[in-house]
Amino acid sequence: MRLRRLLGAATAVVILGSLTAVPARAEPIHSGTESPAAPAALWKQRPDGFASLPGNGLDGTTGGQAGRHVSVSSLEELKTHAAAEEPLVIFLKGSITAQDYVKVPVASNKSFIGTGAGVELINAGFKLINVSNVIFRNFTVRDSYIPGDWDGKRPDNDRDGIQLDTSHHVWVDHMKFERMGDGMIDTRKDSDYLTYSWNVFADNNKALGVGWTGNAVTKMTIHHNWIRNTVQRNFSLDNTAAAHVYNNYLQDIGRYGMMGRNAAKVVLEGNYFTAVADPVVAKDPATEIVNRDNIFESTRGRKDNVGSAFDPTQFYSYAKDDSARVPELVTGSAGPRENKAPSTTAEVTVALDGTGDFGSVQAAIGSIPVGNTQPRTITIKPGFYREAVNVWADRPNVTLQGATANPADVVISYDTPANGAKFFGGTWGAAGSATLNVLAENTTVRNLTVENAYDEAVHGGSQALAVRTVADKITFDNTRFLGNQDTYLADTTGRDATARTYLKNCYIEGDVDFLYGRGTAVFDGCTIHSLDRGSDTNNGYIVAPSTKDSNPYGFLIVDSTLTSDAAPGTVSLGRPWFASSDPNAHPMAVIRDSNLGSHIAEQGWSDMSGHAWTEGRFAEFNNTGPGAYINEFHPQLTPEEALKFTKDTFLGDWTPAAGA
Repeated sequence: MRLRRLLGAATAVVILGSLTAVPARAEPIHSGTESPAAPAALWKQRPDGFASLPGNGLDGTTGGQAGRHVSVSSLEELKTHAAAEEPLVIFLKGSITAQDYVKVPVASNKSFIGTGAGVELINAGFKLINVSNVIFRNFTVRDSYIPGDWDGKRPDNDRDGIQLDTSHHVWVDHMKFERMGDGMIDTRKDSDYLTYSWNVFADNNKALGVGWTGNAVTKMTIHHNWIRNTVQRNFSLDNTAAAHVYNNYLQDIGRYGMMGRNAAKVVLEGNYFTAVADPVVAKDPATEIVNRDNIFESTRGRKDNVGSAFDPTQFYSYAKDDSARVPELVTGSAGPRENKAPSTTAEVTVALDGTGDFGSVQAAIGSIPVGNTQPRTITIKPGFYREAVNVWADRPNVTLQGATANPADVVISYDTPANGAKFFGGTWGAAGSATLNVLAENTTVRNLTVENAYDEAVHGGSQALAVRTVADKITFDNTRFLGNQDTYLADTTGRDATARTYLKNCYIEGDVDFLYGRGTAVFDGCTIHSLDRGSDTNNGYIVAPSTKDSNPYGFLIVDSTLTSDAAPGTVSLGRPWFASSDPNAHPMAVIRDSNLGSHIAEQGWSDMSGHAWTEGRFAEFNNTGPGAYINEFHPQLTPEEALKFTKDTFLGDWTPAAGA
């Protein structure tokens, strides 16, 4: 029997080692779909970290190596062998799909190993309840997402990739989890002696939650994982007795990164964070997080470092890679061993009825390779998509378009207010409230609606952005922006940066400062609608530019129509915003060749926060309609001056694509 056990372990290693390798590439690979095969040295026979240690009656984690080897290529075979009482090494082959989502019950002493490229379990997951000694390696678990349930709140949406309850000695290694309905791995109820290594967790709202217990028991090692295009739980570590988190790559994270909760003790070292909001959060007073040797790139928010937590070397020895090399190492070697050539698909579809390539807009964005150079189009079929969408800065040259010419057919909606409280402290702020954040250059959005559905009538006034643009050369065509205060923010990457946005034939509505920011924006042929706040004197302000003093071009409204149901003379054209009391700001806006409704005030421009409207660079030219006053409060350009303030001068060397 002892010889058989040794042969079982060796055979598993030989099978893994025989998988076809893809030649390594010299440059780092950072995309969601590409990376070379992992070096053979990374495919260890036994886990490292806490899963390797003795405890709870086991010497370590060996999975099913003491038992028979079986192969499965169907869901029924997988369910039968996973639940068997005997130890088994279960080799998965091909693509296994569940018609209706199922969480496969797993008994103790099992190894699940994918053989060959492209091994995957679709619309299913694994459930480990009061079991031990289980290994998962070298395959993908994907696509149990319920279209439309981005928040994962439906009562039937407990669709995890792996769920562990009160289980111990589990090793998850070189796996990929993407587009699950709920969490990708939920580690629950005092599970212990765990190692998660060299995995990919992608394109999901919730990534990895740990806890669901009042006890501080769980000991786990989390290393060399790639977490990308997710929102929350990256990880969320609740009441961990010892969580050692090192050399992970967190890329493009929406809400928060690594979080310790309650009495969690966390050592977070040698990780790399790119475009992560609140990358390190110690949520509660008893949480201890040692934050050392981590790299934070393009991040904002909290980077907590509190308490001494624990010393990992008191438990085991380990070799930590230089944190600067983590993106290259992890994107090159995490996930199953398979051919990870970059995606060349130029067009993908999103649909709520299962007829698309993806069920959510954010998942479709995750399919775009980082550093994309070819035009890619994401077509969104009609429906109401409740999700907050980020077009990440590392995914340029993408078009998001509704499938019909009617922008009302496709609605992307969320309802976060800027003053809304984060559950871990602070508020979301303007950037965190945006339903759509466009951070990538050469992005085009057309034929759809973006809405911030925050109800200020019920909850009180707040900034609540529908759209925020940051990058240069962004186009909106036939797009609706719906909101109240601060509907659209034309932002830049920094005070001294320049970013141009061209909005053609768009409809934008709001009430207070609903077109604002320091970016350069041209509103061409747009309908700009001021909502009626029910006042007889003040129904809001249209523009609030905060243009830097060195930029001659802020906002241009041209060939557009300004409308409202508000009382006549109660809406201001705008006011100067000196963001953060910036003394070097010089807000700039021109409204020309447009029709101004009767809602526009006779005193066209307003003061703001102690700054007179005359401190801004405001002008009008050749406007018509009952609100097109010519008086001392509506400064007019001369025909000669008007030649300097056109679409071409504002956009400079950039000509938006034909049709925009």
